[in-house]
Amino acid sequence: MSAYPAFLMGGLCIVGGLTGFARTRSVPSLVAGVSVGLLYLWSADRIRQGTPNGLEGAFLASAILLLSSAPRFKKGPVPKLLTVTGATSAAYYGNTLYALRNLRQ
Repeated sequence: MSAYPAFLMGGLCIVGGLTGFARTRSVPSLVAGVSVGLLYLWSADRIRQGTPNGLEGAFLASAILLLSSAPRFKKGPVPKLLTVTGATSAAYYGNTLYALRNLRQ
């Protein structure tokens, strides 16, 4: 299992939150972007080390990203991109978790 997707998503979320704050002084963008980004980075580190809860954390971060951006999908390109990346990463980590759970049984 590679931690690179979670590292990438974590970096992108942090940069996106900082960019949103710099452009519009949006504190919610800053807090949400940095929080979700840090959850992704924590998850990536757990995946890299092979310790428990890394995949679950990455799936949770993906679900948060998807659910927070989906209601704003039609408002422009940034919410669309957030929704698509959140859905893609949620599908990736969801399928990975499902496959690992079936291997253990």
